[in-house]
Amino acid sequence: MTNTIKPVALAAAVIAASLGLGAGAASAQAEVTLRCQHFLSPMGSVPRFFIEPWAEKVEADSDGRIDVEIYPAMQLGGAPPALYDQIRDGFIDCGWTIPAYTPGRFPEAEAMELPFMTSMSGEASSRAAWDYTQTHMLERFSDIHLLAVHVHGPGVIHTTNAPIESIADFDGLQLRGPSRMANALLEELGATPVGMPVPAFPEALSRGTVDGGVIPWEVVPALRVEELAENHTQIGGDRALYNTFFIWAMNPDTYEGLPDDLKAVIDANSGIETSAWAGRAMDEGDDLAETAIRERGNTIVTLDDDTVAELRVVGEDVTQRWIEEMTGLGLDGQQLVDDARALVAQYSDD
Repeated sequence: MTNTIKPVALAAAVIAASLGLGAGAASAQAEVTLRCQHFLSPMGSVPRFFIEPWAEKVEADSDGRIDVEIYPAMQLGGAPPALYDQIRDGFIDCGWTIPAYTPGRFPEAEAMELPFMTSMSGEASSRAAWDYTQTHMLERFSDIHLLAVHVHGPGVIHTTNAPIESIADFDGLQLRGPSRMANALLEELGATPVGMPVPAFPEALSRGTVDGGVIPWEVVPALRVEELAENHTQIGGDRALYNTFFIWAMNPDTYEGLPDDLKAVIDANSGIETSAWAGRAMDEGDDLAETAIRERGNTIVTLDDDTVAELRVVGEDVTQRWIEEMTGLGLDGQQLVDDARALVAQYSDD
């Protein structure tokens, strides 16, 4: 597995070349090279605990016949919202992306992003997300080859001047949101939502364009958000304030061009358990990040039960409006919500 950002990359390359151990030599026996791109730095928990281990496992399971090159931080070009089309069009062989970065294109996915839809476990909710996708989204994703879908754990609100401790504290704040559903909730709470891909969040904080935003714990250290927004508000209870739906996918022609035994390797590293692995990577990252940020001395607040109950009322209003919107698009919005809730409950109780 080749990761193109490495410490002391030049020196390592010179040494590797002198020893005949460069990337070309390491993959000399490979029959297939997969070029995979994502938008995070290699230090993000999804690259560290899912994407790179996935690549290593695929290489090992194929006895080195598949070589996976990982290009973090959009090194091959383009912006995060372009990733889906890059996968579809074969610009890259595989990639990790967020459908919500292209609003309106994947409406069914938004059910998993509704307020208080998912559990506090990224792993459990990612199993639910995979099953939900199999029922409701295969046609929508028919132009890619889906490997996994997943969500994160509980989202956290990060702010610059003071922590959020009540609904009134949202009023007038400019807050970054990752999706239409998160933005709808922030607006309903009195904030001004500012939609942007997560790599743009640190600069927006440093420039004062936003007063904070919502991202899960796990990605905070990779973006150094804890240095720019030192106040963090968690949501208590058994459901996450919001979520984000992610996909890990291949170009369909790349997949179909594989010999059957290498397709079987990819198949064995796809599906519900691979989706759970991705969600678990985010849970692991959450634990590590929260611990480090507590040790740093930042302010961390967990909302009390009464405030969470108020938030859930607001969240239900957002959900009902979404159901009406989906119905207007010819979709059964109520069924989408009911199915998503049932699957989250099923896997949360397992």
